[in-house]
Amino acid sequence: MHAFDVLGDPVRRRILELLADGEQASGEVVEVIQAEFGISQPAVSQHLKVLRESGFANVRAEGPRRLYTVDATPLKEVDEWVERFRGFWEAKLDALATEVARGKRKRKR
Repeated sequence: MHAFDVLGDPVRRRILELLADGEQASGEVVEVIQAEFGISQPAVSQHLKVLRESGFANVRAEGPRRLYTVDATPLKEVDEWVERFRGFWEAKLDALATEVARGKRKRKR
C-alpha cells in the first residue's frame, strides 16, 4: 500500500498522532479511537494492522499486551514527495514571519 493511501484515512492519521507521543498499548489506542470515531475494537485493530503491514508502526508483545510505536521510515517517502512543493509556501511563510517581527517591533516602541 502506498504511503498516501495509508495516510489518506483519518483514523490511521489519528493513530499515528497518538503513537508519535510515545509507545501505546493497543487497548489505549482502541479506547481513544473508539471515543473519537465511534468504531469497533475490531475496526481499530484492522487499522493497526494496516499501519504495521505498511511499515508505519511497529509492535512488540509484553505479556498479553501489544505495544505500538511509530516507524517513521515511510514518512521519508512522503517528505521527499512534499519537498517538491515546499517552495510554494516557504516564501509566503518567510514574508509572514517578517510581518510578525515588524508588528512586534512597532508594539515595543
